[in-house]
Amino acid sequence: MSDTETRGTEAFDAAERGMWAGRAEVYAGSFARLCAHPVGALLDAGAVGAGALVLDAGTGTGAVALAALGRGARVVGVDADAGMVRVARGRGVDARVAVLPKLPFPDGEFDAVVANFVLNHIGRPRAALAEARRVLRSGGRVAVSVWGGGPNVGMELLGRACEAAGAVAPEYLPRLDPGEDFERTADGLADLLTEAGFTEARGYEVRWEHRAGVDEWWSGAAAGIGNVGRVIGAQAPEVVVGIRREYERLGAELLDGDGQLVLPSTALLASGAVS
Repeated sequence: MSDTETRGTEAFDAAERGMWAGRAEVYAGSFARLCAHPVGALLDAGAVGAGALVLDAGTGTGAVALAALGRGARVVGVDADAGMVRVARGRGVDARVAVLPKLPFPDGEFDAVVANFVLNHIGRPRAALAEARRVLRSGGRVAVSVWGGGPNVGMELLGRACEAAGAVAPEYLPRLDPGEDFERTADGLADLLTEAGFTEARGYEVRWEHRAGVDEWWSGAAAGIGNVGRVIGAQAPEVVVGIRREYERLGAELLDGDGQLVLPSTALLASGAVS
């Protein structure tokens, strides 16, 4: 990796960590339910069951770890954000701070490594997967999810509201180095696992309808979470008012009979094994 690529990767990682700092509680009350939907499929793909020793990489507020514990697994969670770790610990997860692509565990420690919507927040996804492979025993499995593939109407709604209100994206939005990027398809994610040395790599789409209150869905972006949150946070107060107004106008067409937004969502999930 060249010096320029290294600086770009470090800047991406720093921006991602800065975005999450101090936002664990806001995330828990906004986007966390959306991100929790693929958890069952992720644990199935990782063959997580009773007695398995599992690493939940990027545990966040602990949804995956808690679901694995519910299956009788033994679980360790790590996250780069100390606030996320505090929330996860408060929910009963054995969580600690660790920053991918480095993990504070010996070779071959775990039966499974799972990472739910984590690779899309890391500047070196291949290195992170190689590290996951290092800490897996022979026969162990990895399972990961990322955003991509089909529609994600919730984020599209927020983006449309920004555009309609005339919001201008700041120049400092973090962008993954092209040399570290990968094809955001099921096959592309599976190929990424194969590149990292996993066998039996398989990818597929997970689709569902997420329902959220109007204020709930707005709160995560308004607090600066995600690129759309960064865009909203960079606007003058009067523009933010306009974004909220457009968000409510455009969102009206997505409301169900209970006043909840109906947001079709798509994730990519892939798994592989250590031979």
